[in-house]
Amino acid sequence: MAKYTQLAADIVKNVGGKSNVISLAHCITRLRFKLKDEKKANTDVLKAMDGVVTVVQSGGQYQVVIGNAVGEVYDEILASQGINAAGGAAAAEDDAPKKPLDMFIDTVSGIFTPVLGVLAASGMVKGLTALLAAFNIISTDGGTYQIMSVIGDAFFYFLPIFLGFSAARKFKMSEFAAMAIGASLVYPSLSTIMQGEALYTVLEGSTFESPVHLEFLGIPVLLMTYASSVIPIILAVWVGAKVEKFYAGVVPQLIRGFGVPFCTLLTMIPLTLLVVGPVATWTGKALGAAATGLFGISPMLAGLFIGGAWQIAVMFGLHWGLIPIMIQNIVTYGADPVVITMFGTTFAQIGVVLAIILRTKDQKLKGIAIPAFLSGIFGVTEPAIYGVTLPRKKFFAISCIGGAIGGALVALLGVKLFIFGGLGVFQYPCFIDPATNDLSGMYNGMIVSVVAFAVGFGLTFPIYKDDPIPAAAAPTSEPVPSAQPAAAVVEEKTIEREVLKSPLTGNIVALKDVPDEVFSSGLLGKGIAVEPTVGKVIAPADAEVTTLFPTGHAIGLSTSKGAEMLIHIGMDTVKMEGRGFKTHVAQGDHVKQGQLLIEFDIDMIKKAGYPVITPVLVTNHDKYKDIVTADGKTINGGDNLITAVV
Repeated sequence: MAKYTQLAADIVKNVGGKSNVISLAHCITRLRFKLKDEKKANTDVLKAMDGVVTVVQSGGQYQVVIGNAVGEVYDEILASQGINAAGGAAAAEDDAPKKPLDMFIDTVSGIFTPVLGVLAASGMVKGLTALLAAFNIISTDGGTYQIMSVIGDAFFYFLPIFLGFSAARKFKMSEFAAMAIGASLVYPSLSTIMQGEALYTVLEGSTFESPVHLEFLGIPVLLMTYASSVIPIILAVWVGAKVEKFYAGVVPQLIRGFGVPFCTLLTMIPLTLLVVGPVATWTGKALGAAATGLFGISPMLAGLFIGGAWQIAVMFGLHWGLIPIMIQNIVTYGADPVVITMFGTTFAQIGVVLAIILRTKDQKLKGIAIPAFLSGIFGVTEPAIYGVTLPRKKFFAISCIGGAIGGALVALLGVKLFIFGGLGVFQYPCFIDPATNDLSGMYNGMIVSVVAFAVGFGLTFPIYKDDPIPAAAAPTSEPVPSAQPAAAVVEEKTIEREVLKSPLTGNIVALKDVPDEVFSSGLLGKGIAVEPTVGKVIAPADAEVTTLFPTGHAIGLSTSKGAEMLIHIGMDTVKMEGRGFKTHVAQGDHVKQGQLLIEFDIDMIKKAGYPVITPVLVTNHDKYKDIVTADGKTINGGDNLITAVV
C-alpha cells in the first residue's frame, strides 16, 4: 500500500481535509465520501491527479473514481490519514438537508457497498455450480455439489444478518444488536413451524391473506420466509436504531451496557416478526409486482429504456435504487426478468473501447483504454466510462445505443437472472435455471453480449479518429524529434509557427535526460527542460492560466495562439506541499508574455532532496507538424525556447 500513500494524502487534502469528511466507503471503482461541505473540495485538482479517473457528485456523495486500485487506496486512506470507515476525524453528524432521492440512493448504496464483493463472489460460486451440474461434470447428489452449494448459498441465506450489520453502521445502531435481529428472521425453528398445520388464517379473501402458525402474547404472528430477503431487515434496523436511542436515554448508566441491548432486543424482535417483517415483505412484493407489471406491458420498450439509460444511472449512482428490486424478484419469483435488461451495456461499452484501442495512435489513451477494456470484460465499466468514452461524448452515446439494443434483445429472448452474482462474462452462468439446469438462458445471454458488443464496435471503428482534446484529459505520446536551432526555423518565412519564450533562466537539458520516465518518454507532451539558476517562472507567451496546483510546483497555460503548455518545477516537488513556492497569479488569470508567474527557492528544493530540473512542455503537440526546441547550453528567461510549427 506504500505506493498509494501520497495519492491517499493528496485525495484527503483535496476533499477538504479529514475534518471535512463525514464518512468514507468504497465500491468496485469509487471512493464514496460524504463531506460536510463539498464546496471545500478541489474538484479540478482531483480530476487532474495521476491515479484518479474523475470525480462524480451525486446522491449526496462525493465520489472519487479510482478504478481497479480503489481497495488499496481506500485501505491506505484508513491506515495513514486518520479517517475511519464510519466517519471522518470525528464522524460528525451531517445536518445538511438532502433531497429524498439523494437520501434513498445514499442509504441503499451505503448498506450494499460493504457487502458487494462477497455478494458477487457468492453469486459467482452459485453460477459455477449450476454450470458444472448442467454439463454433468458434477452430480447434484454428490458431496462436491453439496459443498459448492454451501459456499454459494450460505451468504445469501443469511443475508439479513450481513445486511443488519451494514445497515446498523448506516443508521447508527449497535451492529451486534442489528445482527441479532437479522438472525431472528432466519432462525431455523421458525421455518420448521411454518411447515406445520396452521392454527387459523387472517385477512382471508384479501391480497394479504396469511396462515397463522403461532401467537405471541395472544397476538397472531404472520411468519414469512426471510432467507435472502432485503427490505425487512433494512426497515427493522431503521426502526431499531430509533428504539435503541430511546432506551439509551432512559436506562440508568449503571446497567446501560447490557440494559439497552436487553430492552432493544426484547422490543424489536417481536415487533419485527409481528409488524415490520410482514409489512416490509408485502411492500417488497408490491414493488416487484409493479416493476414486473410495467415490464409486462412492453418488455422490449422497457429493455430499450433500462439498457440505454443504465450507464447514465451508474454515473450518478442511481442504479443502486434498482438492486433491491432485482434481489426481491429473485427471492419472490425465482428470477428477475426486469433489471437484468441492463446486461448488454457492459459489452456495448467494451466494444466501443476496443474499437478506440485499435484506431487510436495516442499512446496515453491506449494506456488508459486497455486496462479499462480488461476490467469491462468482467463487468467493471467505470474506468471505460470516465477514462475513455465519456470524454468523447458521441462514443459514450454509441455505448448507450448498444446497451439499449442489448436490453431489447434480453426482453425479446426472455433472458432471466436466476442468481445474483457475477458481472460481465461471469454473469453467464447466472442465467441457468437451477431448478431444471436449462442452459438456454445462458446461450441467449451470450447472444445478447455478442450483439451489444458488435453494435458498440461496429458503430465506433469506422468513424473514430484522434480529435484534439484537452491535454489534461488525454495527452498524447510520440517520440521527441531531434532538436534544431530555433533560429533556423525563424528563417523559414513560409512556415506558420508559434514561438514560445523560455519561462526560466538556466541550463538547457534535453527532455530525454529528465530523471522521470513520465516526462522523458514524452508521455505528457513534447518540449525541453531547463535546470534553473534563477528561481522565477515567467509567462512564455500571452496566455490564460488553465491549471495552477495549490502547491505552486506546476502551472498549465493556454496561449492566445492555442498552444497548451505545462511547466513543472522540479521532480516530486509536490511532496514539498508548497514550501519554497510563491505564486503570483491565480487559475483563470490572463497573463502577458514575461509576466512573473511563480517564484521558488532553488536551495530549499535541493536541500529537500529533489531535482530542480524543470520540464517545459507543449501538451497538445498533436495539433502541430513539429515541435522544435532551441539548442545551446544556457538560456535566459524571455529567449526563444520552443517553436511550434503548424
